[in-house]
Amino acid sequence: MYAMLLYINGGSVMSSIRNIEPKAINVTIDGKECSAVFGQTVLEIARENDVYIPTMCYLSKVKPIASCRMCVVDVEGVEGAILSCQEKPTDGAVINTQNSELGKERQNIMKLYNVNHPLECGVCDKSGECDLQNKTLEFGVSGQNFTTKDVHRPVENWGVVSYDPALCIMCEKCVRVSVEITGDEALKVKFGGYGSTIENVDIETNHKTLGEAAAVCPVGALVDTNFKYTANAWELQQVPSSCPHCGAGHDVIYEIRHGKVYRVTNHAEFSTLCSASRYGFDFDNRDVTKDEKAFKTALEAFKNANSILFSNEISNEEALILQKLKEKNGYKLISKEARYYQQFMNSYGEVTGKSLYRGELKAISKSRAVLVMGMRLNDDAPIVKYHVNMASKWQRARVVYMHPIEDKSIQNIVTQHISYEVGSEESVIALLLTTLLKDVEVSAEVKTFVDGLDIEKLLSDSTITAEQIETMRKSLLKKVGLSMVVGSDLYAHPRAKNIAKMIALLEKYAGFNVMCIPPAGNAMGIAQICELDDEAEGKTVGYNVQADFTLCSFGEGDLDMPSLIQQEGTLLSYEKRVVPLNVALSYGGYVLNDIAKAMGIDAEYTIDYTKELPTSKGFKAVEFDDLPNVYDAMGNENRGYILDEVAVDVDESIETPLEHEKFEGAVIYNCNPQEHFSALTGESKNLITEANLLGSQAFADEASLSDGDRVTFMLDDVKCERVFKIDTSLKGVIALNPTFDMGLSTALISSYRFSRLKKVGS
Repeated sequence: MYAMLLYINGGSVMSSIRNIEPKAINVTIDGKECSAVFGQTVLEIARENDVYIPTMCYLSKVKPIASCRMCVVDVEGVEGAILSCQEKPTDGAVINTQNSELGKERQNIMKLYNVNHPLECGVCDKSGECDLQNKTLEFGVSGQNFTTKDVHRPVENWGVVSYDPALCIMCEKCVRVSVEITGDEALKVKFGGYGSTIENVDIETNHKTLGEAAAVCPVGALVDTNFKYTANAWELQQVPSSCPHCGAGHDVIYEIRHGKVYRVTNHAEFSTLCSASRYGFDFDNRDVTKDEKAFKTALEAFKNANSILFSNEISNEEALILQKLKEKNGYKLISKEARYYQQFMNSYGEVTGKSLYRGELKAISKSRAVLVMGMRLNDDAPIVKYHVNMASKWQRARVVYMHPIEDKSIQNIVTQHISYEVGSEESVIALLLTTLLKDVEVSAEVKTFVDGLDIEKLLSDSTITAEQIETMRKSLLKKVGLSMVVGSDLYAHPRAKNIAKMIALLEKYAGFNVMCIPPAGNAMGIAQICELDDEAEGKTVGYNVQADFTLCSFGEGDLDMPSLIQQEGTLLSYEKRVVPLNVALSYGGYVLNDIAKAMGIDAEYTIDYTKELPTSKGFKAVEFDDLPNVYDAMGNENRGYILDEVAVDVDESIETPLEHEKFEGAVIYNCNPQEHFSALTGESKNLITEANLLGSQAFADEASLSDGDRVTFMLDDVKCERVFKIDTSLKGVIALNPTFDMGLSTALISSYRFSRLKKVGS
């Protein structure tokens, strides 16, 4: 077990990794000798050793709630029962989890839960998977010998979820998820004795993340509004898979009946979903059959093509097929966002000596300080946002958010927002180095670089003040554990390679837990598998991208392809984990492997390529059907496998930062709302969102726009048409522009995310 310590040395922030050996203890539970680590709770040790202790309010991924008292156990030498969910045993403890007194107490608790609980199991959405049903039977509650006067508690519609307080057992799991995990803080307990309920204090916002609160409800009190009364749990077939949208690759379970996905669930005890995967499951390419004429035309297009353009929404196996086609026929492979990320990580690795960053999500949640830069955290990477929120709630972490635009959605966790000039990211990172690497032992080459940085020039270029940097430095002193999260603003920056090298110095020398979050979809997988090119040449074939001939998984191209919910394969998550995709819905058309076979690249099935993914990039020669997809009783993720670490050549040479090109006038920032990531989520009828250009009154004045005006402008040679709306939460002259609704043009918008507003016809 390792702890990262930050300490003061000559006024600078430094880190030190200290190896702390965990203290081993031995306890006896129900006569079973159990080895454990001091600091684990009785319940954790019991679960680790397959000893059953009943719970109603316990949720592994949050701090102990301790409201149900079902988990009480006896410890020899201790008077009275203790709560196993929160008590930590000492070496030699003898614990009993089952006896007549404990059984009686648990039975009485269940009787209290069942008082006035509506007898509507036949129509309740939780029936068949309800903890209250299960434990009522388990503890033999066959009747009630007491009663209490009931109160009227009407059902409340909260948007994506509905709440029935009459069914609520006040376990508080939903509140804890809302506060500790997703961070929307929309739910709280409204105390009133027997009349206590859960209250939505931000009902107007309709937080999609409330789906994560509903996922942990043990009864039918908090349910998905659209799923309500549509199917019984036992009628649904469960297909485990992985999120195809946000890039986190977290587990999803598609629940299906009669060829239709009714809902998406997950291992909610341990994992949490992004809103896109929770609700954006209706993106299959429907009613497709094999069009032989279109297929022959596709083969001709491939034979005549010079370049293949494709989006991030493909599997690792499809990426490998494209790479093999390149090797056979000499195509240029163009995937703009993945290429920018590939170049960024190549430069990053030149400093660290490894092909990818070493940072992990779990380490973020355990950090006492987190720096976030180059991304709109809540929208770009909701799973990362959850972990930053955990650090804030559990560790009271200092969260420094560095971005030109303040983000109201994370203001409850951000302790310092540092705004900088658009385009000045290189100067901002250099400023961080002058603070965080000062007096740290580094190589001679790096020391010369850091010592030679002109702080006044960097401050002037970025418009950050010395006081802001000093406030940040002081906030990081004596913090245990430090993480940094960077995102897509940096990858297409004109100075991205130099920025990557400077950030890598923080991982290598300052001990930061750094995560370079890839663009959404499977950008990291593509970057690891394909030899990507910078520019297309000649005739083009596109895969989910507009081209001379287009393959498309959402019905807008010349030849249909299966969506990621309709095929087997793998993705690479930003935890560097290869995770499986499974077929949830049928598909009757051609697949990319059919084209590859017709062109002489022979594999019977697409998943035959799973074992051929490049081991030189850390993949393992594992058959698709041998990939695990489970969590153990302690919540350890056994899904797919983690990439092996790959060593690369080191080159620490770093260029002096250049003064950035100024962005005058109204500025556009390409950013999708939290539940959208690509044209696939744009296809979802469950995620209908207005794609408006959102800006402040200052932006409106600068751009000569009024609320409700229609504006046309150019982005990367793509014409965008938007209705402009004033958003009072925004400041300055930067407007937010979504791209999820642009179909085959979505992937073409891939350059630096900030650009000057170029109105058409003005």
